[in-house]
Amino acid sequence: MKPEEAKILLVDDDRDICRNLCDILGDLGYSVDTAHDGATALEMARERAYDLALLDLKMPGMDGLTLTREIRKIRAGTVSLLVTGYASDQTAADAITAGAWRVFNKPVNIQGLLNVVNEAIEQPFVLIVDDDPDLCANLWDLLRDGGYRVCLAGTLVEAEAELKDRSFSIVLIDMKIPDADGEIVFRRVRAVDPEARALLITGRPLETRDQIEAALAEGADAVCYKPFQVAELLCTLEDLIKRRNQKRDVSSAY
Repeated sequence: MKPEEAKILLVDDDRDICRNLCDILGDLGYSVDTAHDGATALEMARERAYDLALLDLKMPGMDGLTLTREIRKIRAGTVSLLVTGYASDQTAADAITAGAWRVFNKPVNIQGLLNVVNEAIEQPFVLIVDDDPDLCANLWDLLRDGGYRVCLAGTLVEAEAELKDRSFSIVLIDMKIPDADGEIVFRRVRAVDPEARALLITGRPLETRDQIEAALAEGADAVCYKPFQVAELLCTLEDLIKRRNQKRDVSSAY
């Protein structure tokens, strides 16, 4: 993702810090919105899909930990970075548990922060289409730890909304969701984002066999069965990322 395509939400009650970071990030080409309290930031996150949120820990009203949790609920694909002048091992642990990816101490090392911002923006983007909230939460943690950005959708309608907002490296498609079967979801993914790799997932291999075979015949890339073998799942994702990048490299050569 190019900087000009990335959207950042900057939240700090110190207006001077906000202004300085906004200028630096803006000069690098990022689209930056600012908020000075958690409630306003949360409303902004509801209205716009941000790639990254840079949040102060201590703010009046809603603090950065609470805001991180709330953003994760409504915008799972937003990478949260926390900044604090009250750093401790417990603070860092609480931030990671809440869903933050990194914690920075004040005064912030600007170059170090910019390096992490760039790293976060460049992570492969995964969409999980599955109506099992516990499975989605577990996969979110697993894939975030593995260096992926992760969006979640429990229905075809939610998946279509995510596909309109973002371009995904891989889409994991459960073969049974409330408003569609996996074959229909796969076709929508291909129609909206032809470059996205499609990984079919199911815990009902016999029941969904015909749909799986049809989707694979139409170009779905792979299938994994629940309960997942973590190593196998991660290897499959890595392979699909390589195949996607190879295809893009070949296409750009012409």
